[in-house]
Amino acid sequence: METSNSEEPHLRHVERDVLIPKLMRQKAKELCAQHVEAFTQCCKDSGLLMVVKCREENNALKQCLTKHYTDPAFYEECKQQYIQEKQDYERTGISAKHRAQRLPTSM
Repeated sequence: METSNSEEPHLRHVERDVLIPKLMRQKAKELCAQHVEAFTQCCKDSGLLMVVKCREENNALKQCLTKHYTDPAFYEECKQQYIQEKQDYERTGISAKHRAQRLPTSM
């Protein structure tokens, strides 16, 4: 007999190892937006010398992203978000991405 938690659906390998980490990367970039912007601006301002001139910004960005990538609580949060979006899709047939892009019909 299978003794799985009925509240938590089974996740396929691709969901655990690809799709949830992809969601983590997207959310981490949002949470580290100030570091992403600082690094991007430094690269734009430095041209070909960006490798040398933007080390500090690059290190700060890497630290911020790594902090989130290695946080088990952040993984769990993203996993729960993924499961919720998956269940919503199975129920409605509309993905979260398309739901956010839809215009109100009362226009």
